[in-house]
Amino acid sequence: MTTIDLPERAGESASADGGALAKSKRARKLSGGSRVAPFLFLLPFMVLFAIFFLLPIAYAIYQSLFHTEVSGLGLGPNSTVTKFVGLGNFSSVLSDHSFFSGLGRVILFGIVQVPIMLALATVLALLLDSASTRFKRFFRLSFFLPYGVPGVIAAILWSFLYLPGLSPIVSILRSAGFGTINFLGIHSVLWSIANIITWEYTGYNMLIIYAGLQAIPQSLFEAARIDGASEIKVALKIKLPLIFSSIVLTAVFSIIGTLQLFSEPQVLRAVTTNISSSFTPNLLAYTKAFVENDPNVAAAVAVILALGTFILSFGFLKLVQRRAFSEVEL
Repeated sequence: MTTIDLPERAGESASADGGALAKSKRARKLSGGSRVAPFLFLLPFMVLFAIFFLLPIAYAIYQSLFHTEVSGLGLGPNSTVTKFVGLGNFSSVLSDHSFFSGLGRVILFGIVQVPIMLALATVLALLLDSASTRFKRFFRLSFFLPYGVPGVIAAILWSFLYLPGLSPIVSILRSAGFGTINFLGIHSVLWSIANIITWEYTGYNMLIIYAGLQAIPQSLFEAARIDGASEIKVALKIKLPLIFSSIVLTAVFSIIGTLQLFSEPQVLRAVTTNISSSFTPNLLAYTKAFVENDPNVAAAVAVILALGTFILSFGFLKLVQRRAFSEVEL
């Protein structure tokens, strides 16, 4: 009996080994396919990201290293000569007083405007998330609606509200005894632009913070209310600490947007002489490229501005993380 069973068992073990080997090969194929699948899904995004983000940055860096000289009308075959100047365009920008004036102006703008806008956005998000608030969908849409208006259109609308001869706001303030207020004066035009930006983007930031509030389990709020906590204490002690990451995200977006300020001052230049061609760094780059016909210096301005935006955003994130870690240690 044993001499007959041994070959059968040997055949069974061989077939079992073959099946296990086939299963392992199939598992390796499946695991290899599962590794490739995420990259296939990411491929369209990566291609578009490279075309519309990485390539323009590389081309701007390339353009900033050259200088084009035009002789005559620039119509002949040898009328334009492009020379490699290295960091010459960057030194030209960094020695330009108007660049630092515009950069200091947008930094002051961000220091004042961004905290006010984020504070308003946080308050509106907390009010919408309050248990006693009714018609939440209506108010959420109403707060977000200004963001749907393009920046150019918003600047045109507000320019009519700022002009003394057309503005109902100026007329109301004059009738109330405040005199004629010039919202587009040399000392007030920057804050008039800040008002437009705040009107545009408060609802957008509010929606991000409100989404963070919706991700918090409602059981935490209910437990706090059962313990006798008021809505203000729930907001200050529970909600605000838990949406800190959302507020940081909106702050980073606001820093980036502040350094890229362009549309609003460009539009308001048509109604006031108190906005120069170098009012902001982006406006200076536009002037260099399309007014003075010097795209190489404009590219250098764009590269410097991009580096400054990266440094400020990354520095802000590191500062916030350091403070968060210090609070955790305490």
